[in-house]
Amino acid sequence: MSPEEQPPSIEVVERPTELHYEIRVDGELAGKAFYEREGNSRTLTHTEIDSAHEGKGLGGKLAAGVFADVRARHLTVIPRCPFMVSYLQRHPDLIDVVEEPYRSELTA
Repeated sequence: MSPEEQPPSIEVVERPTELHYEIRVDGELAGKAFYEREGNSRTLTHTEIDSAHEGKGLGGKLAAGVFADVRARHLTVIPRCPFMVSYLQRHPDLIDVVEEPYRSELTA
């Protein structure tokens, strides 16, 4: 496989001092998922993908990375970002990371 054919390196990292997660493609910032922190909960407020990277499925990869990190750290989320709500509705296996009072909003 030539270097041009190599799949891009995609990484999702939390930037806790800036209250967001980043998705990077080959080291380049491609998008962010913003949150507010309260105790062991993250209120997901907004997700954005840079226009140069739209249409490549990076929003879903960012969401998956956020929820994997939240689950691994035994945290919960309150989804207020429409994109994250939509992602959770398409992935009911993630309902356990949503705070209990908000789960019914996703399954209604």
